[in-house]
Amino acid sequence: MEGDGIEEGLESATSPLLLGDKSIGNTTTSNQHSITPVLVFSTFVALCGSLSYGCSVGYSSPAESGIREDLGLSVAAYSVFGSIVTIGGMIGAILSGEMADLVGRRGTMWTCQIICMAGWLAIAFAKKAWCLDIGRFLVGVAIGILTYVVPVYISEITPKNLRGRFTSASQLLVYCGFAVTYFVGSIASWRVLSLLATIPSLVQIVCLFFVPESPRWLAKLGREKEFEASLQRLRGTNSDISEEAVDIRDAIEILKQTSAETRTLELFQRRYAYAVIVGVGLIFLQTFGGSIAVSYYLGTIFAKANVSTSSGPIIFALLQIPTSVATVLLMDLFGRRTLLMVSATTSCLCVFLVGLSFCLQESHNLKELTPILTLVGILGFGCGFAIGMSGIPWVIMAEIFPLNVKALAGSLVVLTSWASSWVVTYTFNFMLEWSSAGTFFIFSGMCALTILFVWKLVPETKGRTLEEIQSTLITQIPGQNSVIAKT
Repeated sequence: MEGDGIEEGLESATSPLLLGDKSIGNTTTSNQHSITPVLVFSTFVALCGSLSYGCSVGYSSPAESGIREDLGLSVAAYSVFGSIVTIGGMIGAILSGEMADLVGRRGTMWTCQIICMAGWLAIAFAKKAWCLDIGRFLVGVAIGILTYVVPVYISEITPKNLRGRFTSASQLLVYCGFAVTYFVGSIASWRVLSLLATIPSLVQIVCLFFVPESPRWLAKLGREKEFEASLQRLRGTNSDISEEAVDIRDAIEILKQTSAETRTLELFQRRYAYAVIVGVGLIFLQTFGGSIAVSYYLGTIFAKANVSTSSGPIIFALLQIPTSVATVLLMDLFGRRTLLMVSATTSCLCVFLVGLSFCLQESHNLKELTPILTLVGILGFGCGFAIGMSGIPWVIMAEIFPLNVKALAGSLVVLTSWASSWVVTYTFNFMLEWSSAGTFFIFSGMCALTILFVWKLVPETKGRTLEEIQSTLITQIPGQNSVIAKT
């Protein structure tokens, strides 16, 4: 029946958290490849895109005072500059999937970094507010596309036993970019900071000429010689790629039988419903759990709680890096679901503590505890969020959608992320004026909903090839009477 695939996916999702690494099919012990220099270098080059994203997120806070003073911008004008990146991100999200399918993963990253460099240079040499806004918008378009293509490229070039930790390194580089930009911005002018932000773009533009294209994208286009050459480079010259190549070809043939041409409405067919719900749901809960509000308005939150606005954000930024390193190391050991559950639970409790601290402040009872409770809650939330909900939804997004709908589905997920980010960044100050405590209690409730969502719906993808994961989530091929794969 048509609903069997979703029921089977749910069955796999509700299996014990630490037992979610069972493989399916005949490739249980296959495709266990080792790390090669080409794989490491290719991943590093792709991660320059994540570093660019981190630089853009961390730029607006340290640059605010300098830009407003030099160009005479009002609070409203600078708010436009700070938020227009999300508008660019939404445009980039719409373009991301189709662009990655049309010109390839490498070509997309190369084009994005050209746009990103142009944006940073426009900011660095801006004399008027409109030039700042155009530059910030261009950076937004570029990182909106990179948000999709970087995890997709890394997931498609890595073997299943390494995919989790390699893909999750994307979020580590985002935090590194954020922290470095924040610290450098405290000692350098905003124009110098803009020029320094072009370094990741320049490195990626040059190095992309020396890395292979995604083998799965080449196989989808039927470019067999290039497909085999790319896969062989990534796995090593002495590695046997025959079984992995057959698995990829077979999966693509199945997808070609599914539909000769992918249309927008095809994504919303019932056989893709489970994957779409998981991908979009995780990104939606990630944003409305409070992460964007904390990242963009950390100084405002600390100031309202009478916490030092100089040392507090620095401590927060420093803690993200070791926590993200831990995530990279633990990803393929404990699996995605376990880390998501730990992350959502920790975030729920910590953001509730922040709400409680503001509740004490508003009621004038023990309000002297507000600064310490807020600091502990925010730092705990940052660590808890970084260990799972920050990066793992993007890892899962890159894993669960088959090639024939990956472009459309990826664009939908990234668009959801940027659109919900705009909603949160626009409404957060109004929510704080309404009730600081109530705002964080709402975030805590969303984190609690995330725990339930992960427990009931999110499948474990650890230890499976992309083809195994995707076949599990597709219900049935039209014209056939059997479910593709069972978990």
